[in-house]
Amino acid sequence: MALSRKKLASTGSLVGISALLLAACGAAPEESSSASGSSDYLGCIVSDFGGFNDKSFNENSYKGLKDAVAEYEIKMKEAQSNTETDYGPNVNQMIQAGCNLTITVGFGLADTTKEVAEANPEAHFTIVDDNSIKLDNVRPIVFDTAQAAFQAGYLAAAQTKTGKVATYGGAEFPTVTIFMDGFAKGVAYYNQQKNANVEVLGWNTEAQSGTFTGDFEDASKGKVNTQNFLDQGADIILPVAGPVGIGTLEAVKEYNAGNPENPASVVWVDADGFETNPEFKDIILTSIMKKMDEAITKTIKDDMDGKFTSEAYIGTLANDGVGLAPFHNFDSAVSAETKAELDKIKEDIIAGTITVETAGTPKA
Repeated sequence: MALSRKKLASTGSLVGISALLLAACGAAPEESSSASGSSDYLGCIVSDFGGFNDKSFNENSYKGLKDAVAEYEIKMKEAQSNTETDYGPNVNQMIQAGCNLTITVGFGLADTTKEVAEANPEAHFTIVDDNSIKLDNVRPIVFDTAQAAFQAGYLAAAQTKTGKVATYGGAEFPTVTIFMDGFAKGVAYYNQQKNANVEVLGWNTEAQSGTFTGDFEDASKGKVNTQNFLDQGADIILPVAGPVGIGTLEAVKEYNAGNPENPASVVWVDADGFETNPEFKDIILTSIMKKMDEAITKTIKDDMDGKFTSEAYIGTLANDGVGLAPFHNFDSAVSAETKAELDKIKEDIIAGTITVETAGTPKA
């Protein structure tokens, strides 16, 4: 399913049911101001149509601004987008409000961010998950998630009881396939190191092709994909599909109810799924995290200190911008040997001994 950039929501965004219903009704954008801090600095944020309660992408970015409000006592303004048509009005209202820094969340806002930034060169912007804008007043924040996904693939290969793991994406886009490719490469590394033959369903690294639902909205498609993978013997699933991944959580939970002796598990993306999806915490092995909150808080502090830069921030294992979430309920199931090997893999990626290159690897 071919989707234009304007038609794509950010890959990490979870579009809540309420947001979808509002979008269907053509509701006006939600906007609010909050946190009257002691500083005159005004930090602002515009969500993509996932909204700030998406349990992942927008919510994590929003947390970065809220953390800055708490730590630096700044003021903030927010605008939640319900549809793509809200992007322009929402970003422009930040200009009218006199925001010192406007954060736009997701590559779906790239065209709007560029247009408004060009028209207002004195204003500062930062955009999450897009590195296409080359302007002095726009700072991209992007993430080399393949590095952490490589670790997750190695972990999945070490933990599988069936010798099969699986992954699928929403729409086929580099910010999606970077997870899938890194994951598959991690499995391949495990096979090489352990003389094993763990199989990856849903993604072929050599062909650069795999399984996609075509959108980031229909959780029933994720459920069907997952059921198919489970039927083929996979017992660890990585969905890279926003709210479609909820279908994976539901399918695995139902599967485990009928197969308590051979349960399956899920690797989540963007945020720590154990925390954002507590009703499914017993099936989440780990999460491949993009630490958007920390990057945003740091960017705000730099701007406050007169150190704003248009140089892209690229989150990596080296700068702790990406990483694996704790294993939580699965901690005792992951051996000390595997944990040590994961630490060594991290060291080797940082040192350059292991190179994880994908089509979606961000460039400075």
